[in-house]
This record gives sequence, C-alpha cells and structure tokens, in this order.
Amino acid sequence: MDLPLDLSLEQQFNLTVYQDQVKSLSQEQAQEVLLEVMRQLMIKDNVIRHLIKQTI
Repeated sequence: MDLPLDLSLEQQFNLTVYQDQVKSLSQEQAQEVLLEVMRQLMIKDNVIRHLIKQTI
C-alpha cells in the first residue's frame, strides 16, 4: 500500500503560513500551541482507531 507522505500544495501553503505565525510567538505561547497540537493529534488517533474498529 502506497501511503501519501507528501503534502499537497494547499498543505504546504498552510504550513508556511503557520511557520510565519509561530515566529512571533513567545516561548510560553509556542509551548502552549505545541501541547494543543499534540492533544488534537491524539484525539485524531483515537477517532481513527474507533472508526477502524467500527469497520472490522
């Protein structure tokens, strides 16, 4: 199975926008953003696992 590991053009653009926004954050703000992103990724993982279990 070939996994899509490359970012789309739109995703690349969004990443560049986020990169510019992060540059202006303080260290504390950047840490808060990082923790929130990690929390959301964990929720995403939980949702994917749940959906996979539902299809099996």
